[in-house]
Amino acid sequence: MDEDRSTSKAMTVNPDAPYDLVDGASGEIGAVRKDVEEKFQVAGDLTAPLSERLEAFGDIIDSEIGDTNIARARNIEREVGMRQLYLKFEGGNPTGTQKDRIAFAQVHDAMRRNFDTITLATCGNYGVAVALAASMGGLKCNVFIPATYHTKRIKEIIDLGARIMRVDGDYEYAVQVSRDWAHKNEWYDANPGGDNTPLQLTAYGEIAHEIFDELHDAPALVAVPVSNGTTLAGIYKGFLSLYRRGKTSRMPRLVAGSSYGKNPIVAAFLNELETCRDLEPERLRETPVNEPLINWHSLDGDHALGAIRETRGWAANASDKAMLQYARVIRDKEGMHVLPASMAGLIALLEKHQKDPMPRDRYVVVLTGKKT
Repeated sequence: MDEDRSTSKAMTVNPDAPYDLVDGASGEIGAVRKDVEEKFQVAGDLTAPLSERLEAFGDIIDSEIGDTNIARARNIEREVGMRQLYLKFEGGNPTGTQKDRIAFAQVHDAMRRNFDTITLATCGNYGVAVALAASMGGLKCNVFIPATYHTKRIKEIIDLGARIMRVDGDYEYAVQVSRDWAHKNEWYDANPGGDNTPLQLTAYGEIAHEIFDELHDAPALVAVPVSNGTTLAGIYKGFLSLYRRGKTSRMPRLVAGSSYGKNPIVAAFLNELETCRDLEPERLRETPVNEPLINWHSLDGDHALGAIRETRGWAANASDKAMLQYARVIRDKEGMHVLPASMAGLIALLEKHQKDPMPRDRYVVVLTGKKT
């Protein structure tokens, strides 16, 4: 495993890498840091009292994380014949994806528990999110990335002061290496599927609360693109809390979309399996379009699969061609520049609607990344 420190020059990339991982999300990191400069100076000051640092960091979360835009897609409604279709655009977060929600929640938790270092594995977007949060909270950040992956977000990660650790293996192996190093060195483990899963689900549950705040009740359905399944499982947890407290009149159906034949959650649902089963890694082919969605082991897959079944939802595949097509539709019809992979949930909803029209009601699609 090779190591790249924040003080090093730009990393060289293996010229024999099988693909160029262009996850494409973008954010407004510079603008956000400028807006909260006074707060993150306090939060990152290791000589300041912890209570003051936590308060300042909490203020950053309150002002910059979440509360993303939800807009009615009237033009698409007319094209597909749906009554009310809403787009919940997570690209409005500082680094351009929903991952800022769990990144900042975990850095806040790490600060509270007196960790000085946080670690995670990533293919790009999550690494930037945690690196940004750590830089504001005064934590060191170690980001493990598979050696053959080339993401355009590596420079952002390095510029934010994080340390890149190259791993000879796939993403799932990088997660295990990061987790092992966390245990050995007493670092905070921010990887999915570990001890911090409840915290991550609670952070993503805020998406449900924001949808409720806008619509004043639960919609009939929420469609989400899935990879590890954490975002969908968190949204389920958020709506379940609202429903149990009598805030909503119903639970929405949860719908998952992912890359065709390359996600254990979708495969388990379609094959009527009780739990998710690992796929064969050598049979999965990553592309610049589908990479954010695919894995052979969904770390929170059983949580997501349970949520889908509990709400009488469904899961479906989406091809690269369809994801590119729908991303253009969203751009041309609704003026949103989103990652093609973000279309998987929308595709799962609309393709079913074409075969079996949905009743007149309100439907929400979560779009998880912004395209540069």
